Amino acid sequence: MIVYFFIWVTPISIKFNWVCVNFRVLDPYSSNQTSSLLCSKVKVLSFKYPQMTMDDASPSQRRTSGSSSNDVAAPLLPKSQGEEVAAYDEFNGASFSGAVFNLSTTIIGAGIMALPATMKILGLVLGIAMIVVMAFLTDASIEFLLRFSKIKRSRSYGGLMGDSFGKPGKVLLQVAVLVNNIGVLIVYMIIIGWFGHHWWNGRAFVLLITTLGVFAPLACFKRIDSLRFTSALSVALAVVFLVITAGISIMKLISGGVAMPRLLPDVSDLTSFWNLFTVVPVLVTAFICHYNVHSIQNELDDPSQIRPVVRSALMLCSSVYIMTSIFGFLLFGDDTLDDVLANFDTDLGIPFGSVLNDAVRVSYALHLMLVFPIVFYPLRINIDGLFFPSSPSLTSSNVRFGCLSASLITVIFLGANFIPSIWDAFQFTGATAAVCLGFIFPASVILKDRHSRATGRDTTLAVFMIVLAVMSNAVAIYSDAYALFKKHTHRG
Repeated sequence: MIVYFFIWVTPISIKFNWVCVNFRVLDPYSSNQTSSLLCSKVKVLSFKYPQMTMDDASPSQRRTSGSSSNDVAAPLLPKSQGEEVAAYDEFNGASFSGAVFNLSTTIIGAGIMALPATMKILGLVLGIAMIVVMAFLTDASIEFLLRFSKIKRSRSYGGLMGDSFGKPGKVLLQVAVLVNNIGVLIVYMIIIGWFGHHWWNGRAFVLLITTLGVFAPLACFKRIDSLRFTSALSVALAVVFLVITAGISIMKLISGGVAMPRLLPDVSDLTSFWNLFTVVPVLVTAFICHYNVHSIQNELDDPSQIRPVVRSALMLCSSVYIMTSIFGFLLFGDDTLDDVLANFDTDLGIPFGSVLNDAVRVSYALHLMLVFPIVFYPLRINIDGLFFPSSPSLTSSNVRFGCLSASLITVIFLGANFIPSIWDAFQFTGATAAVCLGFIFPASVILKDRHSRATGRDTTLAVFMIVLAVMSNAVAIYSDAYALFKKHTHRG
């Protein structure tokens, strides 16, 4: 049923996008597009919709002369996966604000709930400083990707990896996206299915309804810009969580119900010193969004705006992260749990505390529901490129698009419901894949430097990123293995 749903809905979205050609000037590949290219597109429209002719195009769309025969022959859609076009068609009309919201939603996921616990270990001063440092490192790693993609004219992350390391590099990138994004989406589903123990509010039924009513429809969009409104709502829901937490914290602070938070880490012995490094994986993966940057750039009305888009998104997310960390730690102090959402199961000690607890949990669940399609989008693109590298573009085959989307959602749904140990598995693979996507791969492109464009500063920063990522992986694997060992030991 899900497959039929995708195949039935997909052509509607394509028709809508073709109709949009009549109402704005398209400039997909360069600024030198001419009236001939526009006319060729309108002719296609006339073929699909006989009642529409060239006269239907508004006068404002007509351009001056100077076209070439190459313009007339320009394809309306990428012919194959080999063209490395991450966006699904040539419609480059995404707005600046829509791009910022999409990238911000890619960044803000489940990781926001682990940040208050980092303040408990690092203290507010060092914790906030680390969030800012990681935002700057993320900006630098994305700048590496964009700068070297421009040199080679690669329109995707996989295309850049393929240029630097050949087919193995591209496949490695696609596998990393597969592992990271499937793991993240399964974790999102597990978190969303918290509601109750009855059949009508249990995990399986809630996730089935959510999958059919939310995930499947939103996964039908072939253009990432189509998710801009849900992304804006997702960011707004994260802000709702922040506002509720801040409001409770301020109320309790005024009434004397909370203590002054610790500003610096408490290091009294060797164990507490090593404990400081356990927060590194949380901070390193807090800003991972690299797999969506090229798709967002390809759809921008002005692709040169991608750098301001990235920095605006990082500033927005850094502000949300810092405020959430401060107020979450202020509210719960040393009782802050690794997942601060679990703290909202307790008595807050204020009027309507249970109502606010439910509001926080519901807003967070809705937030994750809307994050799902923005993370699912690059997963589908990279899976298609991995298994069908020589096939025509995914957007040209509604059957393949629908089957692939339905299959991926089904796998994620089954993983969240029927594989109890999958959370433990993705604790290992998720952290590894995420740091590869965010830091190791971009830094490796710089160190490879096939086109001899890297500066000394680039090389130094790339080495630092790799060292930080390897250390983060080592700490994450050790911590997860130790926690898993203790859990099984206690059960035994």
